[in-house]
Amino acid sequence: MCIRDRINIVGQQFTVKSMLRGLDGKLGEDDYIEPLEILVASINKHNKFNIFGKVAFNHQLKNRLKMRKMLNELHENNNFDQPADPVFVIGLPRSGTSLLFNLLSLDIAHRSPMYWEIMHLMPLAKTQNARKRREFKTNTELKLAKTIIPKLRAIHTIRATTPEECQQIATMNIRSFVYMCMADVPEYVEYLKSTSFDSVFKWHKKFYQALELNGKPTRWLLKDPSHIGHIPQILKEYPNAKFIHIHRDPAESVASFCSLTKNVRLAFSKKIDTDGIGKTVIDFWNHNLSKGMEDRKSLSSDQIVDIQYSEFVKNPLDHIKNTYQQLNFDMNIQTENKIQKYLEQDKNILKPEHRYTLDEFGLNQKDIKGQFKEYMLNYDF
Repeated sequence: MCIRDRINIVGQQFTVKSMLRGLDGKLGEDDYIEPLEILVASINKHNKFNIFGKVAFNHQLKNRLKMRKMLNELHENNNFDQPADPVFVIGLPRSGTSLLFNLLSLDIAHRSPMYWEIMHLMPLAKTQNARKRREFKTNTELKLAKTIIPKLRAIHTIRATTPEECQQIATMNIRSFVYMCMADVPEYVEYLKSTSFDSVFKWHKKFYQALELNGKPTRWLLKDPSHIGHIPQILKEYPNAKFIHIHRDPAESVASFCSLTKNVRLAFSKKIDTDGIGKTVIDFWNHNLSKGMEDRKSLSSDQIVDIQYSEFVKNPLDHIKNTYQQLNFDMNIQTENKIQKYLEQDKNILKPEHRYTLDEFGLNQKDIKGQFKEYMLNYDF
């Protein structure tokens, strides 16, 4: 983005036209128009961005649309096979999905997208030098993010070359809770709860098909908290998908995600409403979880495995072995040793530094039990 464009953003409202400028309409089907219109309108209505927030939001949206354009052009000029079968780690956000995901990623049979690929896949990096430049660019962006959001390191560790979750892929379709973290956008959040995610997973598959131009893995290992609410849409694109569902007391998950949202918004906004964050977070994730718990009833016993977080952290390796057995995956001694070494090298991995409480966000245990009552009864929370 040039300096003139950045200056123009500061005193103006966002427009769909400005977001699409320079993209020449080569974005594939028009499934992105409706969510983009609703997101931009909601941002303008409740805009509390500081100068950095305006620039960051504009850059994020235009960057994802530009990536969509390049991915669309790649697919127009190539034929692709069905991607390798995936296994999805699902569960409420901040429920232990990252720990489980990181341990599973140590198996060479698993391939997950690296963070630089999520953010800067297109155009495809065809040489080692090109990949190194993308990694450097991504690490530079992460360094800035960690400066602006000091607690990010404790909340969610990210590096350019480590496996990362899928949430930014959905931003190419402008249907993602990422924007809920960045800003107060109540109309857009309601839209996310009611809109179809069919097109999200069509683009999700296109992304992984593009990655497979560099080689097809044995299995894709994927994660995104919002996947819990879209199991039927996942199965449309990945009929052989399997799921590992990790369960944690919703009080911990909700408080942690509220804290993440607060810290992100503090970087982008002049002021934030912590009680408003609490209400939005508890309602949005209860909606997704309730939908997921109903949808998963259609899965067979060899398609999904349940793990209790409180038990998992006592002996992660044993739980992973049991999971492999249930899903008919092969566990070898090399993977066992890698997992054991990972756990031994970082004794603090099971004791995260991130601290938070429900009352910071106008919530209490009664609110959690009221929203997640059936789920908590089913899983003994």
